[in-house]
Amino acid sequence: MDAAKATQQNTIMLGQLLVQKGKITQAELERALRAQKETDQPLGSLLVHLGMITEQELAVVLSRHLDIKLALTQDYPSMPVEDTGIAINYMRAVELVPLYETESDDGVELTVAMVTPQDPFTIKALEMATGKKIRPLLGLPSEIKANIERLYANEGKENSEDMDFEITGNNDDLDDIEHLKDMASEAPVIRLVNQIMTGAMSSRASDIHVEPFEGVLKVRYRIDGVMQEQESPPPQLTAAIISRIKLMARLNIAERRLPQDGRIQLRAQGKEIDMRVSTVPTMYGESIVMRLLDKKSIKLDLATLGFSNYNFEKIQQQLKQPHGVLLVTGPTGSGKTTTLYSALSQLNTPETKILTVEDPVEYELEGINQIQANPKIGLTFSDALRSIVRQDPDVIMIGEMRDAETARIAIQSALTGHLVLSTIHTNDAGSGVTRLLDMGVEDYLLTSSVNGILAQRLVRRLCPQCRSYEAAMPEVIEELELRKFQPEGEIKHWRANGCQACSNTGYKGRSAIHEVLVMDDDIRRLVLKHADGGVIQEQARAAGMITLYEDGLMKALNGITTFEEVLRVAEEGH
Repeated sequence: MDAAKATQQNTIMLGQLLVQKGKITQAELERALRAQKETDQPLGSLLVHLGMITEQELAVVLSRHLDIKLALTQDYPSMPVEDTGIAINYMRAVELVPLYETESDDGVELTVAMVTPQDPFTIKALEMATGKKIRPLLGLPSEIKANIERLYANEGKENSEDMDFEITGNNDDLDDIEHLKDMASEAPVIRLVNQIMTGAMSSRASDIHVEPFEGVLKVRYRIDGVMQEQESPPPQLTAAIISRIKLMARLNIAERRLPQDGRIQLRAQGKEIDMRVSTVPTMYGESIVMRLLDKKSIKLDLATLGFSNYNFEKIQQQLKQPHGVLLVTGPTGSGKTTTLYSALSQLNTPETKILTVEDPVEYELEGINQIQANPKIGLTFSDALRSIVRQDPDVIMIGEMRDAETARIAIQSALTGHLVLSTIHTNDAGSGVTRLLDMGVEDYLLTSSVNGILAQRLVRRLCPQCRSYEAAMPEVIEELELRKFQPEGEIKHWRANGCQACSNTGYKGRSAIHEVLVMDDDIRRLVLKHADGGVIQEQARAAGMITLYEDGLMKALNGITTFEEVLRVAEEGH
């Protein structure tokens, strides 16, 4: 058997052994083997880099499998072993460090900690270089590298006095990339990053923000839409933590000048978690934001998204239209994508062909053809749209109308018999029409194609275990015009108190508030006159539209949220 086949066989044996020991799943092994073909890394190192297993766990399994003793921390010497004849560069390249010598009947035996103690060629080379019998132990890569630097750091330097200087300021560009990889693979860094991620999941966070500042690395979670600062990791581990996250997301850790986007898929706390990772360079390093997407817990059901009966009926009417455009509008993080996915889930029947163009694809929906836009290779929203129209779809979903070309193709698709769902960034439903006009879409096409616009925001839900209420003061009732929604009876002013169940915030989870603009003849006439968003909004209200603010106040009166929360996310008249 040649060396390549032997290596491949050993790799498969190690992978199956880790599966049998319950250290990784079969699916994780298959994913790692696929990645190994691309990177040509040893399987064990790759599993550690991907965060599927720790160095220590891997070493324990390997030690038992190879029947080779594991080098412990106390085995490493306090001073270098003298006259070994092993060059420092060779130690670094092969990842080994001499531990101690012992006398035996066969002569002097040198015990060496190695990353690959099963490699007979390295053992033979060491015996020839040292003239001694070699006794190999299995060492952790991080411990071997740390001890090489500790014991032999000054070897090979021609003039160490010239090295006595201190680098000040931002020295990121001087970091050795391989050293960063090594630091990112050390057990303490892996544990810290894992704690950051599992802490976010336990806290029901939607995003993790890792932000380097001068002398401190801040970690913040966005919980129910509000940022909450967490305990800061040691600042000296900033580069290692950022590199660890970038390695997990398969980003280029050598590139620190440009933004990057990636993805982490992991299994934790019995859940399959998908993380979208975004990095941007800042003054003191790279700021990282990870958005958590829990595939299993998300409920793609319009009935659970907090629609009032009136708004729910309006949306159902829109989704029953055979063709036309339905837009969902709101700022980033207002739940637009979840609403669109829920609508698609309702429309997803064997009789309906659905195609989507997204960037990125957040959730995979069975029975729906989803296309990931990729501008780097020329697959933009507009390019993908031109192609999918020829795929004979009944329903098309576009992640976002980002430019005039995408908007025009979408509207043409609606005019040729397709139901088109998409998002756009505006403050209210009425401004959605004017935004499309500003993009350059012709007014007569808009009036012929757009069926309706749904605007939404997310408000925090009151914790059911600690919420309480008191009678609303007359000034509050008058200021908020609450009698318009509840003409008679006591008006309750609900309070967010805080308890252990909600981490003392008073809120747990979020609900949406909505406004649904239906394109009728009066609004079409205003569009043809190029009326501004405010005029269109007022006409929609006159026709019976409930605004975001009004929908929020009704939810606050019913104890779902508070008046303060509604005022935080929606202004009167919007």
